Amino acid sequence: MTTTRRTFLARGIALPFALPFALPFALPASTARATAASPEQLWSRVRSPVGMAYDAHGALFVAEWGAGRVSKFTPSGERETFASGLSGPSGLAIGADGTIYVASYSSDVIWSFSPDGKRSTHATGLATPAGLSFDRSGQLLVANRRTHQILAVERSGLRPVISDLNTPVGAVQTPDGGYVVSNIAGGVTIVRPDGSRLEAGQAFSTPGPGIAITDSGRVFVVDYGGTEVREILMSGGSRVYADGFSSPVGLVVTPDQSALLTATWGESAIFRIPLSS
Repeated sequence: MTTTRRTFLARGIALPFALPFALPFALPASTARATAASPEQLWSRVRSPVGMAYDAHGALFVAEWGAGRVSKFTPSGERETFASGLSGPSGLAIGADGTIYVASYSSDVIWSFSPDGKRSTHATGLATPAGLSFDRSGQLLVANRRTHQILAVERSGLRPVISDLNTPVGAVQTPDGGYVVSNIAGGVTIVRPDGSRLEAGQAFSTPGPGIAITDSGRVFVVDYGGTEVREILMSGGSRVYADGFSSPVGLVVTPDQSALLTATWGESAIFRIPLSS
């Protein structure tokens, strides 16, 4: 991948290499600790990991932006390259039929992959697509950062779901039909079913694309400009759930709902954080 010097946020920090999300800080040394339980490092040497998702067989897929690939981690711990030669893979989500969707932050498209790795272009005409997720009806959603929208990716095209956000990079739908959106330059926004909004990101430094929701409706967001994974309070605000990571970016709930996995840029690693009830 060709790297270039770019500035990504209004803070104006230029880095001597390309990043899909600006790092306006020095990466701290790893001192990972959790308020719920101690995290466990599962894998290392993951290059700028962003999107993370599990398939129906319990395999974890990770979009490695820095390596231009998607890696697959089997339940037994084996690691393999699922797809390579990709331009800026960022968001990743897996459909009920096993299709793997990957957003290209650099090429403004979403690819789809069959379980055996065959690639197709699923959607075009995007503007810096970041996080991918599914709503509760199974509709694919994309955080379209440059247009400040969450879009539904439909057969007929792209449909705005939420507009007038502030650099969204990830979103999930809540059980009541509302949404929680992570905005990399604008906090965390709770969007109620009636359209009203509540800001919950006051304690974040820079919310990242890693946003995950449990089956019971608990929402967690990474603070990649800091060191934390925070739980969002639906009444507004948030609480620290795990702390001490070096630039956490990716986040996913394990299929059995027993833990969160977070992928960090500072350690280039994936950690398991037990979930308390």
